[in-house]
Amino acid sequence: MRTPARLAIGLLTALYANGAWAADSICHGTPSNGRLEHGVALPTSGSNFRPYSRLGVTLGRTHVHARVERAVTAAYAVLARSTPDVVYVYGETGWPRGGRFKPHRTHQNGLSVDFMVPVRDTAGRSVPLPTDPGNKYGYAIEFDAQGRFGDLRIDFEAISEHLRRLHEAARAQGIGIERVIFDPAYLPRLHATTHGAYLRRNIRFMQRQAWVRHDEHYHADFTTPCQPMPN
Repeated sequence: MRTPARLAIGLLTALYANGAWAADSICHGTPSNGRLEHGVALPTSGSNFRPYSRLGVTLGRTHVHARVERAVTAAYAVLARSTPDVVYVYGETGWPRGGRFKPHRTHQNGLSVDFMVPVRDTAGRSVPLPTDPGNKYGYAIEFDAQGRFGDLRIDFEAISEHLRRLHEAARAQGIGIERVIFDPAYLPRLHATTHGAYLRRNIRFMQRQAWVRHDEHYHADFTTPCQPMPN
């Protein structure tokens, strides 16, 4: 029979192993000039989502602030119940300790996440965006003005639903969404969706074109108090 002391030690060990008492992340600076302490990796799979690249995961390119990780996974959990047929793919996020993250200009302090656009095929089925070395793991795909790429089309309703659930999950974690970057030409179609009015009220979208076109993914910068960068 295990003694009370041994039972207590076993419970503490289990809590620590499951991250219940793990140190929370600490962000420094800004997404374009920052670093991260105690970064955590996004989950490598779920019932309705997957990463853009197993290689990227292995290299450590999918780490974020712990609260961002919890918001992202909580949103996917809600979506798995509300729209179980939709397949989501997340993109690059940042290094475990943040810092310069080429070729991105941001993604430096654990608060930036790229989400590849959900797409449907000609039969109307939700399928993962093809991501492989030949198309730079999805980042080299170019959609046309109607949101089409070959036999695939962007699922704007799925993006709208995702952003709403992500905003709600972020608030539940005590953080927010600072801005979302998505091709400005697509914003009218996004705002015409079921959750378009909610997005207009609650999420700030960059209105000008970013330094690279964000058509195959949408970029979210989360916000939470961060420590200043040392001089």
